[in-house]
Amino acid sequence: MVGLLAAAPLVAGCQTSAITGRTQLNAFSLTEEVDLGREAFDQVVAEGNLVTSGPELAMVERIMQRITAVAGGEGYEWEVVLIQDDQTVNAFALPGGKMAVYTGILPVAQTEAGLAVVMGHEIGHVVEHHGAARVTRAMGAELVTQLLVQDDYADLATQARALLFDLPFSRGDESDADHVGLILMARAGYDPREAPVFWERMSALSQGAPPEFLSTHPSNETRVQDLKRLMPKALAEYQGP
Repeated sequence: MVGLLAAAPLVAGCQTSAITGRTQLNAFSLTEEVDLGREAFDQVVAEGNLVTSGPELAMVERIMQRITAVAGGEGYEWEVVLIQDDQTVNAFALPGGKMAVYTGILPVAQTEAGLAVVMGHEIGHVVEHHGAARVTRAMGAELVTQLLVQDDYADLATQARALLFDLPFSRGDESDADHVGLILMARAGYDPREAPVFWERMSALSQGAPPEFLSTHPSNETRVQDLKRLMPKALAEYQGP
């Protein structure tokens, strides 16, 4: 186990985002990411109550097609399902291109452009390889914990790593996905000004959320301000030359 963990950071390659400029380590090939995502997606499909027809599914599929058409790159297996679950206000994407959208997010999105904010964000995670990079980081962090910390202090070390390493990197991933998703939705012809409006609605639903420094996501207020700061860049993509 330790040998595997030690080897992983050494074989990891650096990837730099063409949109955000952020560099991260990733020990996995796209083919491996696709395989990993496909396995998890099969379980989601088997267990979920899938919507198989209707205007909401057509909208979800249309957004997926439009955004992935401008996302660039080959080798992804883009596929999206709509899961009937009005209590779950969420969507997620898996490494390699598989995505699930829950019907509970639709009233918050309100419009096709609003849902494009959510789906663009999730597609951003995929094209930035955040899932694979997170596993790569976790392998390296676990190695450090095992080698440098005595067993008596293992629990404390794990908690400290979560606060000082895992969570900040997760927030960084989320902010990157916001940035990339904003640009991709604009390139796909969706008005990026819907993004901060969407997160303002989410903020109204998220009263009592944990402090930002204890969360894997930026606060909704931070997201709104960051998106507004990026808006001139996104509008340039949306409006064209």
